[in-house]
Amino acid sequence: MELRELLVLIIEPSRMQRNIIVNNLRLLGVEEIEEFSEANEALERMQTITPDIVMSAMHLPDMTGSELVGEMRKSPGLDDVVFFLISSETLYRYLEPIRQAGAATILPKPFDPEELRKALNSAVEYVQDHNKEEDEADESFEDLWVLIVDDSKMSRRYLARVLNSLGVINYREAKDGAEALQVLKTQRFDLVITDFNMPNIDGLELVQHIRQYTDQPTVPVIVVTSEQDDEPLSSFKKQGVTAICHKPLSYHSLKQLLHHLISEPS
Repeated sequence: MELRELLVLIIEPSRMQRNIIVNNLRLLGVEEIEEFSEANEALERMQTITPDIVMSAMHLPDMTGSELVGEMRKSPGLDDVVFFLISSETLYRYLEPIRQAGAATILPKPFDPEELRKALNSAVEYVQDHNKEEDEADESFEDLWVLIVDDSKMSRRYLARVLNSLGVINYREAKDGAEALQVLKTQRFDLVITDFNMPNIDGLELVQHIRQYTDQPTVPVIVVTSEQDDEPLSSFKKQGVTAICHKPLSYHSLKQLLHHLISEPS
């Protein structure tokens, strides 16, 4: 799949901002672009045609970008559409729901065209893998068992869709570290993907328990988090996590990381 084959919906109330986004997409080779100034109008359009990517501002006349992606994730057929946020918003209460819903990227205003290019290429890779027939899936991952740990059901669903697109068909879910430890008592896994901030037992405590008290202390652990504070993240590194991935999660980066893990000598 190439960039010119993508169907991109842009939802932005400012005509000037829409023109900037459209011009940059055109320069990168994207040909099919539809523009909207309000979310409901775009959602109505999405009932008749499924886009490959939705690119939205945060503050729209009829709802926020967070509410928009929430509506998409609840709608069959739209729940796995790639979502880009383009916004100068920095407030946690607006950005965190976007991250938890599995946005592919959050680009600031004004955005870097090179970052847009990277995000689009990663999206193309995701769409291409997601649309593969079952017999075309990457066989490298088909025997892997993955444990997904996150207190957000929406985040767990998003990670499951990403793993499915990669060819991972075997996974279990846990809503926090406490539940994950119970699951680990009954089954062995090739990989654990965990959030950091969770109730009961958080990601850091979970990693500590895995490394010190379970019968699979060497299982690779990937932490996927929106945490920006260096101190807790450095604590993860001391516990021997395999990688720390920041939300929004890059599909391309996760794919490369998993390929690296399975190619390492055991």
